[in-house]
Amino acid sequence: MIRLTFEPFDPGALLTEFCRDRTEVGAVATFTGLARAEAGATTTLELEAYPGFTEAEIDKMIGRARVRFGLLDVLVLHRVGRIVPGEPIVFVATAAGHRRAAFEACDFLMDYLKSRAPFWKKEHGPDGERWIEPTAQDHADRERWT
Repeated sequence: MIRLTFEPFDPGALLTEFCRDRTEVGAVATFTGLARAEAGATTTLELEAYPGFTEAEIDKMIGRARVRFGLLDVLVLHRVGRIVPGEPIVFVATAAGHRRAAFEACDFLMDYLKSRAPFWKKEHGPDGERWIEPTAQDHADRERWT
């Protein structure tokens, strides 16, 4: 499942709900990404998405993860709009029969979200605003899955 939201979210509550009534799942792995202040250079992070398209592209990657890692369930919740440092930006949960598949699938999905998912990111701070692009490390992290 994929959800984009303008509202802050509670990762602990999401994890509790995601794990509820799972009697055949052997492992759940999660990742929560937080907005950084970048040593005071960022006062607000702004994320834009193209409704419908962004979810469809993420859903394609979730489909690949389901097949590749034998996932039983997935949740991707991603913030859009304005986010202040310290607030969660993204929550990914993967459920699998065994821990290695859950861990690797969570990592695989985050590498995609960080480098290829159709989001546009802009930092606002005391020195103005700037668009954020994936780093060389972000691309290298994603490439290790090919």
